Amino acid sequence: MRLLIVDDEITNRKLLTTMLEDVGKCDIAVNGQEAVELFKMTLNGENTYDVIFLDIKMPVMDGHETLKQIRALEEKKGVFVGSGVKIVMVTALGDKKNILEAFHEGCEYYLVKPFQQQKILELLGEMELLQPEE
Repeated sequence: MRLLIVDDEITNRKLLTTMLEDVGKCDIAVNGQEAVELFKMTLNGENTYDVIFLDIKMPVMDGHETLKQIRALEEKKGVFVGSGVKIVMVTALGDKKNILEAFHEGCEYYLVKPFQQQKILELLGEMELLQPEE
């Protein structure tokens, strides 16, 4: 599995990377602009991202704008809604406005910080990207 972690806070990036290192290869972006550039580079290849964990409050380009640009790139490439990269908003913003806006823009999941590894693994299972342990 290939994952992209997008967060301006180094502590959050390290935490997510540690939680996810056993389930896939983690790439890192420190803002939305970097995330969009990394996504563009993988969109044409075979090593596309399976999941993007995306913070909302970031400098340069926030998570909402990043999400919109990623979905626009997919649309331009002919990727149908729901069949592109899975995007999980991982943010401290748990208000109704941000949650509704993120889902309207095309995210699949929304996690409010602080989060636990078990919850993230459950989400990957729901996305059918992670097999449940027997």
